[in-house]
Amino acid sequence: MAEVYEPITVAQVRQWLEAVKDPEIPVISIADLGVLYDVSIQDDGVLVSILPTYSGCPAMDTMQEDIIAELNKQGLEQVRVEVKSTPAWTTKRISEHGRQQLKAYGIAPPQEKTRQPIACPQCASTNTTCISQFGSTACKALYRCEDCLEPFDYFKCHV
Repeated sequence: MAEVYEPITVAQVRQWLEAVKDPEIPVISIADLGVLYDVSIQDDGVLVSILPTYSGCPAMDTMQEDIIAELNKQGLEQVRVEVKSTPAWTTKRISEHGRQQLKAYGIAPPQEKTRQPIACPQCASTNTTCISQFGSTACKALYRCEDCLEPFDYFKCHV
């Protein structure tokens, strides 16, 4: 009896890509980070489009390799990844689940409202101070909580 194969769907590919994490923040998927832009099934395979969080983001090469490896692992051999420059990625693309993951990992998620105090991801205090506009990566700033005295990264808002 011949084996019957179900056609691959965009939803299935997106589900598989939930396993691909941001190499700089390994608790958040590229989907929850909003880097995963589009998936299309084409005659010659699967095309995945991603958006860099900022121009020149060094994690994009690793993300491309991880996407291809994950989809190859799922049995898809013909996978192409395209890095798009438009539309520009913004922090509004981070899902609510992604924001919760950032906070649980110790990174304050971006505040979309200007002049809103940055809350410490450890103790939730808003008595915080920016130590440096440059944190562990270019998309983060370094803060310190004045109540619990813990330093933490804040994921800068990009709108």
